[in-house]
Amino acid sequence: MNTNPLLDFSGLPRFDEIHPEHVTPAIDTLLAEAEAAVKAAESVAPVSWDSFVVPLDDATERLYRAWGQVSHLQSVVNTPELREAYNSNLPKISRFGSAVAQNPALYAQYKALSAAPEAAAADPARAKVLANALRDFRLGGAELGEADKVRFAQLQEELSGLQAKFSQNVLDATDAFALYVDSESELTGLPVDVIAAARANAQKDDRSGWKLTLQMPCYLPVQTYADNRALRERLYHANAVRASEFGDATLDNSGNIERILAVRAELAALLGFDNYAEYSIATKMANDAPQVLGFLRDLAGRAKPYAQRDRAELEAFARDTLGLQELQAWDLAYVAEKLKQARYSYSEQEVKQYFTEPKVLAGLFGVIERLYGLKVQADSAPTWHPDVRFYRLVDAQGALVGQFYMDLYAREGKRGGAWMDDCRNRRVTAAGVQTPLVYLVCNFGRGSDGKPATFSHDEVTTLFHEMGHGLHQLLTRVGELAVAGINGVEWDAVELPSQFMENFCWEWAQVQGMTAHVDSGEPLPRALFDKMLAAKNYQSGMFTVRQLEFGLFDMLLHSQYQPAQEGVLQLLDRVRGEVAVNFPPEWNRFPHQFSHIFAGGYAAGYYSYKWAEVLSADAYAAFEEAPDDLAGTGARFRDEVLSRGGSRSAAENFRAFRGRDPQIDALLRHSGMVA
Repeated sequence: MNTNPLLDFSGLPRFDEIHPEHVTPAIDTLLAEAEAAVKAAESVAPVSWDSFVVPLDDATERLYRAWGQVSHLQSVVNTPELREAYNSNLPKISRFGSAVAQNPALYAQYKALSAAPEAAAADPARAKVLANALRDFRLGGAELGEADKVRFAQLQEELSGLQAKFSQNVLDATDAFALYVDSESELTGLPVDVIAAARANAQKDDRSGWKLTLQMPCYLPVQTYADNRALRERLYHANAVRASEFGDATLDNSGNIERILAVRAELAALLGFDNYAEYSIATKMANDAPQVLGFLRDLAGRAKPYAQRDRAELEAFARDTLGLQELQAWDLAYVAEKLKQARYSYSEQEVKQYFTEPKVLAGLFGVIERLYGLKVQADSAPTWHPDVRFYRLVDAQGALVGQFYMDLYAREGKRGGAWMDDCRNRRVTAAGVQTPLVYLVCNFGRGSDGKPATFSHDEVTTLFHEMGHGLHQLLTRVGELAVAGINGVEWDAVELPSQFMENFCWEWAQVQGMTAHVDSGEPLPRALFDKMLAAKNYQSGMFTVRQLEFGLFDMLLHSQYQPAQEGVLQLLDRVRGEVAVNFPPEWNRFPHQFSHIFAGGYAAGYYSYKWAEVLSADAYAAFEEAPDDLAGTGARFRDEVLSRGGSRSAAENFRAFRGRDPQIDALLRHSGMVA
């Protein structure tokens, strides 16, 4: 067995053995292999799929699989030593990626292969790989002059470093905050499990009292339930100014934001695009920035009247029932929850007691079985933390389809949010089929006092969402790495399978079967579910315009932003003036924590959440239209959408499944925004 676990590709990753000192030697070894494979590929003749594409895939897959494990660990068990190893190797990975993307000899080989008789007879997956490769060489700077190529590579390397630093600053600023409370009377209104967790966190620090943090399992309940308005304000303020000029200067993202935008603008200009949005959209379903802006503004026009109604109802309730003359940003979640309880006479906290972790997981796995005839079975693997579970997905004959890790709880050193990532993609080689392996990561609260964890309905929906991404990766039937799973799928269609899965969290038969009260074991009562259903679209107008605010801000920032004329915060204010109904305090620094667009893959792509919601609502409507043929519709959805990966365009996938182009009607209906 290889002594460096990052160099062992014989089976599952050896996560329990990977240490920071393994990173550099492994990456250096794999980079050398990949560079040698590139060198050989440049002159291989005659050029064919087996002599050219396969050896390149072999070498680069090993490199990116090892680097993927390092990146993953950096996200879930971050330590100073691991971060140092990650940061010092990131530039090498970026340089290699840039060099390959610009390599004129490789580009010429791909052109030659695309023009060869072999390509004319290729299956759709291989044809798509070749078409994407030629496009990506153009987007990677392969047609630039030598001086511009050097500059392009420098910019890409700088950008990857800036984005990593942005994300690390947010994590560090989040972890740095702690508020120790001495009197339990300050915590009135908070759920019992949140108070218990705060107590345990204080004890871990050898402190008396309760420790409040900005981790979501603590922050959200404080904003939603704490009767202590000053406490809500204190945490809101700490959260809103993270990674900004109002805190530790070494964690301030102000300069990173400006530099990230400048680097992206220069990258796009080098390739002949008017702005970064055009460059970003070149690989998406949407045609151009004006189309996206039109889509967002059209939806805003439909949603804003509902959002204004939502806001007016909150203000009236705050004033007339709670005695709050002015509704502040730290009152919104609290007042919204109180109004929801008054109107629908239930609370999220009451519902949360029924969604116990074992039942929720069994319910999720049951949906997968009913839709696709697949079984989820507990499995074992080396993991990075004791919390992590591991599962296998098998078909009706017991054959392995894929495997996945599940890391559900929030903890220090783990970045916030929820995500799916691939650890190993599906691939068909001479040796056989390599099955997919994925990570599903959330940040929920854990159980305490010997009881299982309980999830809010929102958290259940989040889990289903991430599993939807996981299924997109796990159920692919494509054998070529570059278009298997979510590889090669247009970014604005990537959220279709995830948002589609959320719908099952609103079906009575499904919800009933995945609930058991944490104390009594009783399933969720039908009367309580009916209240949840009645409240489902509560404030959906407000929620919609908030998402549209983020999408418009992102698209304008990457298509029209002129730093000499207005700042990032001024642009955000202008967007809010157009679509928002809630206006945070002027010291709120939301952009400084907007990792989706400044550190993730959503730059000039945040609109894709709403774009894909149109697709997912319309796709789910097909199941609503044939309630007695769940398995049949599920099989078609798997065959035409999930299994195709990026081997066919998302628009073609949708038309093959639905028999027509997507329509917005189902989204408006599901959101309660129809007259």
